[in-house]
Amino acid sequence: MSEDARAGGGWSRRRFVGAVAGAALPASAACGTPPATRTPEAPAERGSPTAAGRPSGPRPLYVGTYTSVEGGGTGIGLATYDPATGRITGTGTLTGVTDPSYLAVHPDGRTLYAVNEREDGAVTAVRPADRKVLGSRGTGGAAPCHLSVHPSGRWLLSANYTSGSVAVHPIESSGALGERTDLVTHSTPAPGPGQDGPHAHQVVTSPDGRHVLAVDLGTDTVHSYLLDQRKGTLREVGQAHTRPGAGPRHLTFHPGGRYAYLANEVDNTVAVCAYDPPTGRLTIGEPQPTGTGGGTNYPAQILVTADGAYAFLANRGHNSLARYAVEGDGARLRLLGTVAVAGDFPRQIAFSPDGRLLFAANQRSGSVSVFHVDGASGGLRLAGEPFASPVAVCALPL
Repeated sequence: MSEDARAGGGWSRRRFVGAVAGAALPASAACGTPPATRTPEAPAERGSPTAAGRPSGPRPLYVGTYTSVEGGGTGIGLATYDPATGRITGTGTLTGVTDPSYLAVHPDGRTLYAVNEREDGAVTAVRPADRKVLGSRGTGGAAPCHLSVHPSGRWLLSANYTSGSVAVHPIESSGALGERTDLVTHSTPAPGPGQDGPHAHQVVTSPDGRHVLAVDLGTDTVHSYLLDQRKGTLREVGQAHTRPGAGPRHLTFHPGGRYAYLANEVDNTVAVCAYDPPTGRLTIGEPQPTGTGGGTNYPAQILVTADGAYAFLANRGHNSLARYAVEGDGARLRLLGTVAVAGDFPRQIAFSPDGRLLFAANQRSGSVSVFHVDGASGGLRLAGEPFASPVAVCALPL
């Protein structure tokens, strides 16, 4: 089977990697019926603080999936979770959104955005409060796989995997998306070993909001762009290169803003990167282990705790979460060990807003695992049985 995306929303390399090795995809299943007395997915219903400052009552959880694969979902999965126990309860499905494989929320919490990871790529805005789809806009490329909202709430950034390009859309006051204001294609450098072209895998804003960084797996490059926040256009100001064949996939900033951590999918490593805020330039450090030993692993995503003390990496082939102590004010990662993810192929991980829970979306097992995070030690403790959700590739807790 080709690793390139096929017409009509068929298999891309990303989906191929998630389904090889005889993985059995779960049968489609409804997520349940939402309670009649409340709409927990609405921002106003997220729960109230307790005396200790911890939210009480159910909070919303959204689950991304593929709708065009066998056993996939029928839209964005809707659920709630208990912030104390981590228990997830399904509340339904938001239909009318095709292949919503990655999700992001507006800073005001009122609008949810999803990629439509298909050959004719698009991004879609939805209003969870009344489950209304606000419309879609084309990304100008194929198989968009990641998106993020600029901290200002004015711009939506998306990465087209197959086309190797980054798109910018304005966000209207209603939360709906306007016509695309920019599309930048990664034309240089040349593809890395074993790659057929550029493959933009992630686009993220720097902590100060000035620069946009795009991680390209196909060219072993992280591109830095200056974002014109008035026009919504990107101007490249730098490139950082991994070693050939590393296949960088996901970048996460340390809260201090001077360092970031890069997960390299192809060569199964992570790297500490120095970041210069005035110029937006990134310097990639030496590759480090993922705690998985030999064999194929495909590390997926790395997270850093809000206090900058610990980092966690999703290891798909190893089906584990690697734990790191962050040292030197962000300059060093020290591997502490790994914890079994209680699922198969953890594609994406996310913290709850208070940082006390970690959610792992397990693509092959069709499940979401939840872990309690020990803020003092960085320890992870499984919070009960994983939640079943068809082809779970993204979990977004609010």
